[in-house]
Amino acid sequence: MSTNLFAGLRIAITGGTSGLGFALVRELLNRQAQVAFVARRRDGVERTMRELASAHGIVGDVSKQAEIHPIALQILGALGGLNVLVNNASDLGPLPLALLADTECKDFERALATNVLGPFRLTKALLGALASSAREGCGAVVVNISSDAAINAYPHWGAYSASKAALHHLSRIWNEELTAEGIRVLSIDPGDMDTPLHAAAVPDADRSTLKRPDAAAHEVADIIAAALLRHAQASELIPQEAVR
Repeated sequence: MSTNLFAGLRIAITGGTSGLGFALVRELLNRQAQVAFVARRRDGVERTMRELASAHGIVGDVSKQAEIHPIALQILGALGGLNVLVNNASDLGPLPLALLADTECKDFERALATNVLGPFRLTKALLGALASSAREGCGAVVVNISSDAAINAYPHWGAYSASKAALHHLSRIWNEELTAEGIRVLSIDPGDMDTPLHAAAVPDADRSTLKRPDAAAHEVADIIAAALLRHAQASELIPQEAVR
């Protein structure tokens, strides 16, 4: 016997029109979840909704404080609640990548606004819905997409690395604070992927050495499933032998 932990689950994904975000929308729809995705550009949102007709598209910029509550309201209006939030939208900072000493403050601020403040504000705005799902026994997970640059110091990646390091540690702190509420907060490094973001950062990269976004999305979905399963087993909702 197998149990699809994603069937009917309500999931929101930021940066959902390209790269890993788009692949996650498709992967989780294929696992029978209800999915809402957020992206800045209306044309990208409309294109994704044509390709993935059952997804709910939301136009919004998580780097802008004034747009966070409208985004959160649209997510909850579309899904009727929330079980999983994936903070995937990212900004590299200066392009081409630059040494920290050559990085303009506005580029550093934009990376922080997108990669740290956006996930913080959106998670905070949706905590009530996530806590409600946890109390109902459905499980609640926040995934913050990180990078090995959050751990390792790479020249020219300063704005991106510093912001991802902050996001990684924010995730660890929030997980400590929210686990008792039934909410897991995960920081996941999906690896180097063949995405527009990576191409913008490293234009001459050998694409054959990079992970496909679909493969990374499958791995991320499995990590989310494992977190949901642990919650279900702890709540004695699903016998361990019933899930494979």
